[in-house]
Amino acid sequence: MAIPLSVLDLAPVPTGTSSAEAARRTVDLARLADRLGFARYWFAEHHSMASVASSAPEILIAYVAAATQRIRVGSGGIMLPNHAPLRIAEAFHTLEALYPGRIDLGIGRAPGSEPAASRALRAFEGEQFPSHLSEMLALSRGELPSGHPFRRVRVMPEGVGMPPIWLLGSSGASARMAGSAGMGYSFASHFSPTPAAPAFAAYRESFTPSAQFPRPHAILGVAVVCAESEEQARYLASTMDLARLRINRGEFLPLPSPEEALAYPYSEAEREAVRHYRDMSIVGAPDTVRVLIEAKARDSGADEVMVVTNVHSHAERLRSYELLAEAFGLSAA
Repeated sequence: MAIPLSVLDLAPVPTGTSSAEAARRTVDLARLADRLGFARYWFAEHHSMASVASSAPEILIAYVAAATQRIRVGSGGIMLPNHAPLRIAEAFHTLEALYPGRIDLGIGRAPGSEPAASRALRAFEGEQFPSHLSEMLALSRGELPSGHPFRRVRVMPEGVGMPPIWLLGSSGASARMAGSAGMGYSFASHFSPTPAAPAFAAYRESFTPSAQFPRPHAILGVAVVCAESEEQARYLASTMDLARLRINRGEFLPLPSPEEALAYPYSEAEREAVRHYRDMSIVGAPDTVRVLIEAKARDSGADEVMVVTNVHSHAERLRSYELLAEAFGLSAA
């Protein structure tokens, strides 16, 4: 089964590494993914989390697009409730002008942060997402009706439009909206226990072709840890076991080392939670990982799989993507 692979980067911050360094070294994985033949490289937007340094995806997009040659670079996603529609239109017009044909815009309706950070961002209510999305598109295209208070607003730079747009989802709520709007659709199965197949089916059933998407395109987000051996992969994945447990308790700490995670005194309830997290992830040696990724893609009906790998070691994180590229026979050519 030939399926494109892409990268989702949260700029993870491990213990012993500063968040500034974590942001700077996103370029290491981006250059590697560019060379290995991954299709696209997206940054997620999160705020006020000590384990995540991707609070400003549009800046990281510009940073890695300048350092790569071929790979598409974008957001997975920009959380629209955190931003005025004009601001996102301006940012992505600028990115499209600087890197024509290489930018993607993935947009989500969740805030991507804990409540205090959402208040600090002056985030809009999620119910306003459809109207703000429509406003962003109308501003970009200069299609606001006569008499509208923003009718004379011009999105600069002119002469370029918005890049291809994906709506992001983790429950299926945005699937039909993405389809009817002729956009792409991406489902976050790397953290959502909800099956992706019904959402992808609803997306395809409602799909209306557009200039940027003559056919539907569904991306499946998957959490993966790939290593030379099954044992090594499980060892590396222990970092996310403890990290996810802490996040669900509202503890936003840097990623723990495997040694710290394995030494943690899990209660039986916590061990059950960890088993649940692992069920949503793919962990193993290259042959195992390929079989499981292909099965997820086939069962869900995905056109593409976007891989997120959050382990403590930067070198092991890079190696995980190298092994994936080898297992799938990727090639930049």
